[in-house]
Amino acid sequence: MIFNPRQQELLEWVQRAGHVSVDELAHHFGVTPQTIRRDINQLADERKLHRVHGGASAHSSVENVEYSARKVLNIDAKERIAKLVAEHIPNHASVFMNLGTTSEAVARALQHHIGLRVITNNPHIAMTMCHYADSEVILAGGVMRAKDNGICGEATIEFIRQFRVDYAVLGVACIEMDGTLRDFEMRETRTSEAIIAQARNVFLVVDHTKFGRPSLVQMGHLRQITALFTDQAVPEALLPVLEETGTELYVAEELLGAS
Repeated sequence: MIFNPRQQELLEWVQRAGHVSVDELAHHFGVTPQTIRRDINQLADERKLHRVHGGASAHSSVENVEYSARKVLNIDAKERIAKLVAEHIPNHASVFMNLGTTSEAVARALQHHIGLRVITNNPHIAMTMCHYADSEVILAGGVMRAKDNGICGEATIEFIRQFRVDYAVLGVACIEMDGTLRDFEMRETRTSEAIIAQARNVFLVVDHTKFGRPSLVQMGHLRQITALFTDQAVPEALLPVLEETGTELYVAEELLGAS
C-alpha cells in the first residue's frame, strides 16, 4: 500500500523514537488529533506500527528494543528522571537496582552520594557504582543474558531474598491504564517482583513512552509502588489509579529554554 507523505514521515518518526503521542504528532503536522488517529489506524491495519493508548508504538509486545538502541533512546528524559530520583535517595541508604537503561541513568546520577549499599542484577550498574565513595556494590548471581548482560532467574531471586533494603529503583516496559505493570520476559519480571517484595520503598522510573506500551508478561501493579518518576504528564486515565493506590507522582519536566 502507498502511504501519503505525512503517513510516511509519521511512520519514520515512530520507528526512530519508539513511541510518539497523538498530541505530539498533531502539533508537528498541524492537523487534528482525529486525523492522526486515522493515520495510526491505517498504518496499524497494515502492520507497520502498533496502536497504543494515546499514540503509536514501534515496539512489539513480545520483544524489547535492542540494548544498544535503548541506551540512547530518550536519553535526555532518562537523565532528568534520574536526577530527580537521586534527590529522593539519601546518603548511607541501601538500594536495589534492576535491569533497564533508566535504572542505569539513576546509577550515574547517584555518583555524588556516599555510603550507599547497592544490590543489583545489572552488571552495567555494578561497574558504574563500584567506585563511589564509601559505597559497596553487591552483584547478584544467576543466568546472564547475552543481549544486555542482565542477570535473572531462580538463583537471582533466591539471592535477592536475603536482603531487606530501604529503596528499590525499578524500570519497567509498560504501565497500563489500570495500573498493571508489564515487561517482556518471565524470568526478568519474577526477579523484579522479588526486588519489590524486599524493599521498604519502591521507586518506579519510566519515561513517557512506557505508558500503554504493549508488553507480554504481568509484573505487578502500581499499588506496590511508593513513587512513580517520569518525564511528562501521565495520561489522564491513570490519574484516578494513582490516587487510589496512593502512589506519589514526580514529573521531571524539561526546563524552558534548555538546549
